[in-house]
Amino acid sequence: MPDAETTNNFGHPLKHHIENLIASALAGLEATGALPLNHGATITIDHTKTKGHGDFACNIALVLAKHARVKPRELAEKIVKALPASEKIVKVEIAGPGFINFFLSADAYHTVVREILEKRETFGRSQMGAGRKVQVEFVSANPTGPLHVGHGRGAAYGATLANLLDAVGFQVHREYYINDAGRQMDILATSVWLRYLELCGERFDFPVNGYKGDYVYDIGATLHRENGDKYRHASAKIFENIPPDEPQGGDKETHIDALIERAKSLLGTAAYRKVFDLGLQVILDDIRQDLEEFGVTYDQWFSERSLIEPGDTQGSASVAGDRTSGATAAERAIERLKKSGHVYEKEGALWFRSTDYGDEKDRVVVRENGQKTYFAHDIAYHMDKLERGYDQVIDIWGADHHGYVPRVKAALAAIGDDPERLHVLLVQFAILYKGGERMQMSTRSGEFVTLRELRREVGNDAARFFYVLRRCEQHMDFDLDLAKSQSNDNPVFYVQYAHARIYSVFRQMKEKGFRHDPANGDRHLARLTEPHELALIQRLARYPEVLEAAAQVHEPHQLAYYLRELAYDFHTYYGAHTFLVEDAAVRDARLNLIVATRQVIANGLKLLGVSAPESM
Repeated sequence: MPDAETTNNFGHPLKHHIENLIASALAGLEATGALPLNHGATITIDHTKTKGHGDFACNIALVLAKHARVKPRELAEKIVKALPASEKIVKVEIAGPGFINFFLSADAYHTVVREILEKRETFGRSQMGAGRKVQVEFVSANPTGPLHVGHGRGAAYGATLANLLDAVGFQVHREYYINDAGRQMDILATSVWLRYLELCGERFDFPVNGYKGDYVYDIGATLHRENGDKYRHASAKIFENIPPDEPQGGDKETHIDALIERAKSLLGTAAYRKVFDLGLQVILDDIRQDLEEFGVTYDQWFSERSLIEPGDTQGSASVAGDRTSGATAAERAIERLKKSGHVYEKEGALWFRSTDYGDEKDRVVVRENGQKTYFAHDIAYHMDKLERGYDQVIDIWGADHHGYVPRVKAALAAIGDDPERLHVLLVQFAILYKGGERMQMSTRSGEFVTLRELRREVGNDAARFFYVLRRCEQHMDFDLDLAKSQSNDNPVFYVQYAHARIYSVFRQMKEKGFRHDPANGDRHLARLTEPHELALIQRLARYPEVLEAAAQVHEPHQLAYYLRELAYDFHTYYGAHTFLVEDAAVRDARLNLIVATRQVIANGLKLLGVSAPESM
C-alpha cells in the first residue's frame, strides 16, 4: 500500500477518493501475487488537460511496471479490473502507454456544493501541517524611516503565506525582527540630533549620508519641544576636526561615522540613548500602525538589541526576545562557534571560517574593538529561533540578500544546528508605476513613496491582491492606474465584483417575490447539469488542493490566480443563465451553487487579506 503521508493529491476530496480506489486495487493485486509487496510507490492523481480524457488521470501503472516486470499497459488493465465499484466513477479508460483515466459522475461533483454549504468558513482548511510549528519572519525593515511600497510586497506576501500555512494545519508564529542595534540606527539618531540642533539655531551643512526625510525633521522637532536646548552643542565644536564630507572632497562614510562618535561623546551615554530611543520608538510605532492598518499583525516583535543586552526591550512591552539570565544569545553563539573550531583570530578580530562552506571569503564575527558584527547578531538570532523549537523557520528577505543565505546556513551548521530547518524566501521589491512613469525610492534621501501613501491611493484591497500576483522571486511592476480602475482588467475588482454580484442576485430575488429554500436546492442538485454549472462546480472542488499546494510551495499567487479563474467561471455562468427561474427546484439548486461560490470567494479573499464586499 502507498504511504498516505507521501501522497501528492493535495486537498481534493475526489482525488483522495480515486487514490483510495487505486490503493485498494493495488492491495488486491499484492494479495494475489500479481504485484510484488512493498512497492513503495506514491499514487499521484492529476487533472486531465482535456475533457476527452476524463476528469482525472493516474500514472501508477507506468511507475510500477518495472517493479512488477510487466508492460505498463498490461499492469494498467490489471489495476482497472481490480478497482472497487464507485458511484462517483462512471467510466475508467486506459490511454497511451498505460495512463488510467477516470470519468466522474455529475453527482460526484454535486456533493462539493453540499460540503461547502455545510463547512462554510472552514471549507478548504485541512490538517496537512499536522500542528507542526512554523515561524514566519517578514518585513523586518530597519526602523530608520516609514515603510515604502517595496516593503509592502514583503508584508503582503509574508502575511498571506502565514495565513495559508495556518489554514492547512500548521501552528504559525509571525515575527518582526527589529534591527535596533546597528550602524544605520546610529546614523538615524545622529540625523535626528542634527535636525534638533538646527531648530536650536545652529547652522551647518547636513551630512550627505544622513537621513533627510521629513519624518527626521518631525522627530527632531519632538526632541526640541520636549527638551528645549538641553542637548544643544555649538556646531563649531561638533564639527571640529571631523573629516570632510563628500561635497568637500572627503568620504561620506568616514564623515558620518565621525559625527556619530562625536554625538556619543558630547551627549554622553544617557542623553545619546534618549535621542536614539526617541527615533527608534517614533518610527517603530509608525511601522506598527502602518502594518496593522494594512491587515498585517505579529505574534512577536523581536529586538536585535535583546541579543546583546539582556533584559533590554527599549521600554516597549510588546518587544520580546531577551534572555535575562546567563550569557547573551550573541555570546552563546560565539562560544558555540569557538567550540566547533570554525573561528580563528586574525589582526585582533574573530573570523568565521565560512570558506569551509563554500563562501568566497571568511567573515568577521567580532571586530578588533570587541564589537560583534551584524552577522554575529544574525547567527545568534537564528540560533535563538531554533532553540524555541520551531520545526521550520521561514525568513522572507529582500532579493538583495541572496548571497547572505548560504552564509547564515553555514553558520548554523557550524554551531551544530540543522540548516535545513531554515528556509529563506527572497522577495523582489515592487516597482511602482504611475501614468506610465517609474517612481523612485530611497529611504536615505527621503524620496520615496510610502506604503501608507500607496494604500490611500489604491486602497488596502488592491495593494494586498496586486502584491501577491507574482512569485516572490519575480520582478513586479505595480501599475497604480490599473489597481485603481473599476474594470475587468483589474483582477481584484473582477473577483470582488463576482462576490458582490452574487449578493445582488439575492436582492433581486426579494424584489421578484421569490425565496431561497436551501434544503430544496440540496435535494435537487442533480438538476445542475449545464456545462457552465459543472465547470463552476469543478472549479470549486479544486479550492482545498489550491490552498495546500500554495502553502506547501510557498506561492500565494496560486490562490490569487485561482480566485480570478473562479470569478471568470461565475461571471460566464451569470451571463449565460438566469438564476431566478420559475422552476423552484432549478432556482434553489442554482442559488445553492452561487452561495457556495460566494463562500469560497470570501474564504480565499480573507486569506489574501482582501475584503469581500456585498455591493460595488
